[in-house]
Amino acid sequence: MAEQAIPAEVLEAAGPTLLPARGVDLRRSARLGLTAGGVAVFVSANGMVEAFSKRDIVGPISLGYAMLLGVALGFGYLAGRPPQVLQGFAAPRPGWRNLVGGLLAGAVAGAVMAVFLVLIATFEVRRIFLNIGPELVREAPRLLTVGQDLGPGLALIFGLATALGGLAGTLHLLRERWRRAVLAAVLWVVLFGLLASVVIQVLRGIQTQLRLWTAPIADVLYAGGALSVAGVALVAAAAFGASLLRTSGRRRRPLRRRLDQLPDTSRRLVRVAVLAVLLLGLGLLPQILGSFLSEVLNIAGIFLLMALGLNIVVGFAGLLDLGYVAFFAVGAYTTALLISPQSSLGLGWVFWAAVPFVILASAVAGLMVGTPVLRMRGDYLAIVTLGFGEIARLLFLSDWLKPVFGGAQGIIRIRDITIGPVELRGPQAFFYAIFLFVLLATYITYALQDSRIGRAWAAMREDESVAEAMGVNIVVAKLSAFVVGAMLAGFGGALFATKIGSIFPHSFNVIVSITVLVVIIVGGMASVPGVVVGALVLVGLPELLREFEEYRFLLYGALLIFMMVNRPEGFIPSGRRAQELHEEDMAQDAWLRERAADEREADVTAPAPRKAGEG
Repeated sequence: MAEQAIPAEVLEAAGPTLLPARGVDLRRSARLGLTAGGVAVFVSANGMVEAFSKRDIVGPISLGYAMLLGVALGFGYLAGRPPQVLQGFAAPRPGWRNLVGGLLAGAVAGAVMAVFLVLIATFEVRRIFLNIGPELVREAPRLLTVGQDLGPGLALIFGLATALGGLAGTLHLLRERWRRAVLAAVLWVVLFGLLASVVIQVLRGIQTQLRLWTAPIADVLYAGGALSVAGVALVAAAAFGASLLRTSGRRRRPLRRRLDQLPDTSRRLVRVAVLAVLLLGLGLLPQILGSFLSEVLNIAGIFLLMALGLNIVVGFAGLLDLGYVAFFAVGAYTTALLISPQSSLGLGWVFWAAVPFVILASAVAGLMVGTPVLRMRGDYLAIVTLGFGEIARLLFLSDWLKPVFGGAQGIIRIRDITIGPVELRGPQAFFYAIFLFVLLATYITYALQDSRIGRAWAAMREDESVAEAMGVNIVVAKLSAFVVGAMLAGFGGALFATKIGSIFPHSFNVIVSITVLVVIIVGGMASVPGVVVGALVLVGLPELLREFEEYRFLLYGALLIFMMVNRPEGFIPSGRRAQELHEEDMAQDAWLRERAADEREADVTAPAPRKAGEG
């Protein structure tokens, strides 16, 4: 289809994302270059490059320098990307503008970084900007220029940023499937570099437990804790080939459809075999991962339990709860009171005898929080629930209730979980208890999602007034959401108390609620797989990468901004939730396509203008 002119009215209604249609906007590339330079200066000034430069991930390239290179590559790729066009119109062909856009963005970013280097090398900037890293100023500019002096360092930074921006811009000259394959290769190389300790431990654990000779693979992939040249080549080739295979154009039937076409007996056998393999794999997983990685999974599992509960309140019912940590604390303190011999009750029960009382106490707490906020919505609901969370923490901390809850001293000597004579002591054994409760919470979530109350939650989330007019009992729906969410958080609190062996009020601050909320927003509201991915990425990954600990909430904020702007539905959204969020965009796109089609039809059917002297 030949490229057609888009009517001006349609372009004006579409907004700047569809302008212009003939090539890369160089002014936009310059703005992206300024943004890239600002990001590079920010991560350098706040000490991230300094802190991350102590860990190599790919050969001699450290995590700090990889971050700077990634900024130039990422913004160069965005600057070289051609603009979007309306459906029905031909997209501009890639050409020299894509390369120039990436080069321009990289050059501007390099110039900004060079100016920053001159400033910190010339002036005593720490007198004004106290938080700039001392090592960055003391060794500037050699830290950011890989040991070069100021003059060669400036040329190196500028040239490298320009080259990387241009390289990223040229990716748009490739066909889509080849471009995706290159991006997949880069992504997997970075992931294997970041997760070096995980990959090495898994390969060695497989050799130890399954007697498979996999440990030498780790020696080939990694050298000195970082990906070797051979490792980069192997990972990149595997990711590149897998991406090309996935987009080869061969349409294969989905696995579920192929299973549905099997006879009933065969289908049952396949399901039983898959379940047996999964259980066997999960049974061996803690032994393969070792103590440290099992501990990381245990922490992520506790947050996953809370996230599954908050997903019911926020994702299914649409009730923004910022005081969710209160239910987590209720579960932990109830467990501690019943099973610790040094608590005020001194009962010393086993864990499983305390679980029904944890469920009851959490449900009562859910009713206590949900009842006063029945008539509140939106921001008002969020502020009130935030107050409830802080009230719970202060009550557990208060001297008034110190004889019961221990005050600032908390409750200690909480007994381990036992199954008969076996004690689940240690991270590897404790993994099985967490997995059991996560499996139970997942089943509850899926069962409620497809039930009558789940449909009532969905209707209430979309429009509470309309749902009430259609016969949905709003009081029952809200209270049930708070109660179920509180019970799942109580499970998490109970496991947390037995895992730590002691609990203190400072463990239940508002940051816990914010972290769980970020998990479900980034992972995907109303989506169980999304919540699982969110917990692993936002809770498990920082535990693995201790370098991120100081900057965890900074990265959380940046990730939230990115997700809200580019993918508000989350990494793995539920279909219904994604449709709700993009309903207006879909309607606008449909209107724009219809308007463009009407304009073209009008141009075709309009009578030709008469020449002078005719008729």
